[in-house]
Amino acid sequence: MRIISTERSQVLAARISEKLGVPLAETKFTRFPDGEMYLRCGDLDDETLIVSSIVNNDMLVQTLLAIDAADRSRNTLVMPYLGYARQDRRFVPGEPISARAVARALSSGIERAFVVDVHDPGVLDYFGVPAKDITIAPAIGGYVGDLNLKNPLVLAPDEGAIEFAADVAAVGGWDCDFLQKTRLSGEEVRIAPKTVDVAGREVVIVDDIISTGGTLATAACMLREQGAASIHAACVHGVLASGAYTRLRAAGVSSVVSSDTYENASSFISAANAIATAITEDVHH
Repeated sequence: MRIISTERSQVLAARISEKLGVPLAETKFTRFPDGEMYLRCGDLDDETLIVSSIVNNDMLVQTLLAIDAADRSRNTLVMPYLGYARQDRRFVPGEPISARAVARALSSGIERAFVVDVHDPGVLDYFGVPAKDITIAPAIGGYVGDLNLKNPLVLAPDEGAIEFAADVAAVGGWDCDFLQKTRLSGEEVRIAPKTVDVAGREVVIVDDIISTGGTLATAACMLREQGAASIHAACVHGVLASGAYTRLRAAGVSSVVSSDTYENASSFISAANAIATAITEDVHH
């Protein structure tokens, strides 16, 4: 087996290579004068692991090109971040189901696919090959443990993310809850944990993705007003668009970290071990 990656997944691909003991194949990227993308892979074996986070349209095209470049091998596609996954249904007439369109396109030329903490695992059904979701909640729990917080409280931003937060909290046996909005008046909303008092607690808000950070920043301000001793934020996919990092820090969040599924300056947690483990277990089965 050889591993190839697209441009925005090079670091994670190298880490997966080390975990699996599988060599990386060099891949060169460039563009034609008209803007079209070009890539060329080095020597490949009978089996290829393609690592590609679909963080933008360019990476979607690079992924399609990488799959085609490896057309003489059995291909496994790992998409640590699956772009378009949140448009997983038709909300109004005339819309595409973008997750389905992307999954169908990426299913050609591969034998199996993996994603990491996809927002709705139901999108895996759109793939034309076996597709599995990998969670890195234990890795985020490990990071929370490394913070050496005193009796941390792990919070999900809403009830829909409580299962992920519970998996993070299980690593250290910490308390876990989710944030609940209560409308106090026509304009006033209170955000607080459903059952646990945050006064004097060191809080870690965890989620699968932080995009603009607006809701999280509002929640952080309210948690501080409720007496939280400190507030931290950790997520799988750190999109951090529109100044999200500075917005959260300005709101009193002491640290903001993410994983290398979406490589950026906040990527202090790695998905490599979970991905390597899932691939190894899948091969043995």
